[in-house]
Amino acid sequence: MEKERKILIIVENLPVPFDTRVWQEAVTLASNGYTVSVICPVGKGYTAEEETLDGVHIFRHTLPPEGNGAIGYFREYGSALREELRLAKKIYREIGFDVIHGCNPPDDIYMVASRFKKYGVKYVFDHHDICPELFEAKFGSTKGLLYKSQVWLERQTYKHCTFAFVTNESYRKIAIERDRMPPERVIVLRSGPKLERLKQLPPDPSIRRGYPYMAGYLGVIGQQEGVEYILQAAQYIKERENNVFWGIVGGGPHLEAMKKQAHAMGLDDCVEFTGRVPDDQMLRYLNTADVCVNSDTYNAMNDKSTMNKVLEYMALGKPIVQFDLTEGRYSAQEASLYAKRNDAADMAEKIRQLLADPELRERMGRFGHERIVNELSWDNTSKALLEGYEKFFTGQFDTLS
Repeated sequence: MEKERKILIIVENLPVPFDTRVWQEAVTLASNGYTVSVICPVGKGYTAEEETLDGVHIFRHTLPPEGNGAIGYFREYGSALREELRLAKKIYREIGFDVIHGCNPPDDIYMVASRFKKYGVKYVFDHHDICPELFEAKFGSTKGLLYKSQVWLERQTYKHCTFAFVTNESYRKIAIERDRMPPERVIVLRSGPKLERLKQLPPDPSIRRGYPYMAGYLGVIGQQEGVEYILQAAQYIKERENNVFWGIVGGGPHLEAMKKQAHAMGLDDCVEFTGRVPDDQMLRYLNTADVCVNSDTYNAMNDKSTMNKVLEYMALGKPIVQFDLTEGRYSAQEASLYAKRNDAADMAEKIRQLLADPELRERMGRFGHERIVNELSWDNTSKALLEGYEKFFTGQFDTLS
């Protein structure tokens, strides 16, 4: 009789099921016969310390406020590691696990896994964010102890993992070249959307506030998401036609600052910030949009990262305007127009071009939807997850050099 396969997933950044990638991984593994447990923080709407959903055992812990500076980061990450280790010990006693699957950021979860190495537990790294580049994007520096610690932690994570899942080829190159990971131990696992969640629906004209066109945005509103470029593009178009309503869906640490900036720019009549909303409201807004926007600032982090919002726009058949970033272009291809990097006026002109050409919008939207269905949906990309763990549990990684 085959031994039961047990996996513990640890994610510090977001709770599940809210973290889409982690939740899709957990449910996919559970539905394919794995015993799956998840340790994550509590969050808005996800406060139960323990529960089981879709066959996945979830254990949540509290965290101090997000750190800022050396002391803040030490407090946040130290608290998370203590709680993760406490819950991992509990799960090992009550359920068991053969592997700890660590999802960054931060790049320190291997420290929890190291405490179980004596029991034969292995570590698998799920590389969501390149933390040195994320640090650079937030603080504009590649110097100092904190930046160097991000580089060191990333390298230690790869040193301690049996194999790694990465979100795209740019991350795979970093794993191999910067972190010296053998290529055969690095598996590209793209964060494809689930089509059953992203349903194409008729538009809701009441959302537009009487404007003939709508541009939509979905995602976190943080420092490196470049939402200020959307506001600048909105002002640019308002000064010329004033024919576009902007629906900005999502929450984040810069939401209130962006609301104040929009008010100061005189955009209250044509820009709405919904904050974080349930899926049904998000779908109403995006299905009503004529064009969807990815405003991610060009920097080393965003250029190399695959943005879920782009894939979700494509799943809904929406034409996209975004800055010309390496992985954004790989994902969208002909589903997007590409503005000059960090140029709000060019972004606005690309939006105007699309709004003036309904046939182009339809053709781009159809291309994007078909690319998701045929290549980039979770049904397609999740095969890499199952293949990776099949290799792991059948000992194929043990035979590699």
